[in-house]
Amino acid sequence: MDFSFAYLFNGFLAALSPVNILLAMVGCLFGTLVGVLPGIGPTSGIAILLPLTAQLGDPTGSIIMLAAIYYGAMYGGSTTAIMVKIPGEASSVCTAIDGFQLAKQGRGGPTLAICAISSWVAGTLGVVGLSFFAPPLANLALKFGPPEYFSLMFMALALIISLAGNALLKGLIAASFGLLISYIGQNPLTGTSRLTFGSLDLMGGIDFISIIIGLFAISEVFINVETHTRYMLENTKVDWKPKWAEVLYCRFAMLRSTIVGFFLGLLPGCAPAVTTFIAYDIEKRFSKHPEMFGKGAIDGVAAVEGANNATSSAGFVPLFAFGLPTGSAMAVLLGGFMMYGLTPGPMLFQEQPDFVWAIIASMYIGNLMCLMLNLPLIGLWARIAIIPFPVLGPLILIFSVIGAYSVRFQLFDVWMTLVFGVIGYFMRKFRFPMAPLILAVVLAQMMETSLSQSLMLSDGSLGIFFSRPISAFFMVLGIAAIIRGLWRQYNCHCLEEACESDD
Repeated sequence: MDFSFAYLFNGFLAALSPVNILLAMVGCLFGTLVGVLPGIGPTSGIAILLPLTAQLGDPTGSIIMLAAIYYGAMYGGSTTAIMVKIPGEASSVCTAIDGFQLAKQGRGGPTLAICAISSWVAGTLGVVGLSFFAPPLANLALKFGPPEYFSLMFMALALIISLAGNALLKGLIAASFGLLISYIGQNPLTGTSRLTFGSLDLMGGIDFISIIIGLFAISEVFINVETHTRYMLENTKVDWKPKWAEVLYCRFAMLRSTIVGFFLGLLPGCAPAVTTFIAYDIEKRFSKHPEMFGKGAIDGVAAVEGANNATSSAGFVPLFAFGLPTGSAMAVLLGGFMMYGLTPGPMLFQEQPDFVWAIIASMYIGNLMCLMLNLPLIGLWARIAIIPFPVLGPLILIFSVIGAYSVRFQLFDVWMTLVFGVIGYFMRKFRFPMAPLILAVVLAQMMETSLSQSLMLSDGSLGIFFSRPISAFFMVLGIAAIIRGLWRQYNCHCLEEACESDD
């Protein structure tokens, strides 16, 4: 442990140099901007600046800036999700569900502040885990094979029962529709086309950003146009300071989501889009007011943002220890390492300790910078509440179209955004939950790939999912969640019949 502290101290000396502080600040600023703008995301932000960092010549400063873009984008992603219900990333979907409801109640500012605080707490604790437990935690992640991944995804998909509430049938229909959407395009294993109907545009599948922007942002505009809304947010009083009681109320949500996000974030492919849904469901079970989830639960928002940033920090563990990227953003960051002739892995800690610990130390500083950058801007973002809807509505449409187009620079994605805006409008009119659809789209491809690989390993036997301890654990949890949901639905049905008989 003393050895780690000594290297960490030297890392802080390097990270606190004026040049590295400036690069970290630039990365945090650019990352926050990337997070606020829908559709760009941290992967694109890192890819944009990756060629420019080659001109710096210093690998330490370059990676510090690229890493700051990554976790800076995680901070900024909550802004539009809360204020105008535009989740620019999959990890912001659950934030939009409760955050926008809080904004409509005039609590947009305090909600943004809670998000920033939760992000800082989770990000900092995640870096602590990265500092002292990277090698053993990375070894734990290596024990996950295809059966374990499928079981984990199955358990997450089973949470649809909880996310759907009492509308079990509608939740299952929404999830089935999400699975159907995910199959459009090419088979991830064989590359054969399916459900494309001869369309070249559909060969690449339907981009996820188009789906979530359409379901949330476009449908929200349609609903407000229909109701002749004057202000999109019900309470136009600008309030940005959270109450100390709210911070204390969310403290356990921050800690729980940090644990969930960090340990799941160690797994390659288990992106924040997955961990945020799991943390949201767990917090709903622990909350003193679970009935508020979906209607404006501030502890739910804190849990989502905490898991989001803890997962981001955890992704550096397998990257540093074994060179395994946990997602697309980490894969681009790995390209940055390779560009400077650095090969992440166990030898990196021995051969380049000054570089590794300078990066880790800069993450402590960068998370604090993100908090200091985001808190003063809260008053500015909260003033979105006073913009009349005839002005705000067209602006939302413009940014939604730009966000959808910027992902692949195809008009097809813009048309898909509008199509899913109509679908989201009717889902809201008929009260179909959107969370199951989104979660199904996120998990489907990984589930399909893991299932196929597992069955190949076992010669077609499903017993492989129950013969391995970790896999069996997740499968049992998933089955228990399904049974619990069915039992709740049965009790609600019996209660309705009893009320009808009394009448």
